[in-house]
Amino acid sequence: MLPYKRSQRVSDLIREEVADIIMYRLKDPRIGFITVTGVDMTDDLKLARVFVSILKEEDREQTLEILNDAKPFFRSALGKRLKMKFTPAIEFRLDTSIEYGYKIDKLLKKIKDHSEDS
Repeated sequence: MLPYKRSQRVSDLIREEVADIIMYRLKDPRIGFITVTGVDMTDDLKLARVFVSILKEEDREQTLEILNDAKPFFRSALGKRLKMKFTPAIEFRLDTSIEYGYKIDKLLKKIKDHSEDS
């Protein structure tokens, strides 16, 4: 038995493939710097939630809209690349974990500075 579930292995593969498709196949000049940070797969492998981090804050809404409009293109490209019976539906979401970590780090530094002053 493999050490982790099939849905986890498929999500890792989809993360790599979607990142490759964005870098080399998606030809939209409005898209800036995007990082595919993770993929959550349902256990039945029917839905893949792709989490992306977008560098420029002002471009986030537009870039997310462009990616969601290109879902049929992504699904078609994944269908050609993956050897699966069904190609999962794709849903793009913004990954806010980096911003959350930055906020926590800032709060911890503030607490540290306050304790050193006392």
